[in-house]
Amino acid sequence: MPRFRSTLLAAVLLAATTLAGAAPQYVEVGTALPRFHLLKEGSHRYLRYLRSTEGNLAVDIWQRDIHFDGKRMQIRQRWDAVGKAPSVKRLESTFETATFRPLTHVRITEKDGRKTVEGFTFAADRITGMAELQDNAQKNLAVESKEPAFNFETDMELLQALPLADGYEAQLVFYHAGGSAAPARYSFRVAGSEAIAGPAGPVDCWIVTTDYNQPGSVSKFWYAKGTQLMVRQESTLPDGRTLVKTLLN
Repeated sequence: MPRFRSTLLAAVLLAATTLAGAAPQYVEVGTALPRFHLLKEGSHRYLRYLRSTEGNLAVDIWQRDIHFDGKRMQIRQRWDAVGKAPSVKRLESTFETATFRPLTHVRITEKDGRKTVEGFTFAADRITGMAELQDNAQKNLAVESKEPAFNFETDMELLQALPLADGYEAQLVFYHAGGSAAPARYSFRVAGSEAIAGPAGPVDCWIVTTDYNQPGSVSKFWYAKGTQLMVRQESTLPDGRTLVKTLLN
């Protein structure tokens, strides 16, 4: 084998070995995210539905809006449930621009004629209820966090701002405000790539996977390679059904 080809093959094998053995990258809250610029002002809508052997069952329409105001970014979300028991859930979250460091998070749920208000403030070592928010059902919340945590209800946009590439794996501390689980590290890995159907035709995507710290379960995300916008997500549920989120526009 010529020396050039031998050297080239060795370099390729070394690169593949290095990539395969690359350690997960810890994404610390407060550090600038390398692809934050891909987050753009605007709205996107997703259909959520349950898939099973019996067919598909629509759950809700999910809208996500991004807005920038100086040094802050705001993400607003709205779920409009379908079916016999309609409900509405609205979220409004604020963040530090460029780092995605969470600042505040408000959740309002209207269901069965009842309105529930929940509000939270994120700090480096704890998440607390917003005492000044009227009718806040979570005003007495105080959860300590050993490491600063990202807002779990905005993981979709956070993953969009990471340097997705073959072999990339990230570890992030997440907390679902008001949830039963404590802040914890979660791993997200780029498992490959695939072209899938999008609203305007085929989209070449990165496939990102996680088990949400529940071994045996798998959630897959498809992120468009150009914009890193999430096009689809599929999560296997304990009862065997699959929860699907698919981009509408």
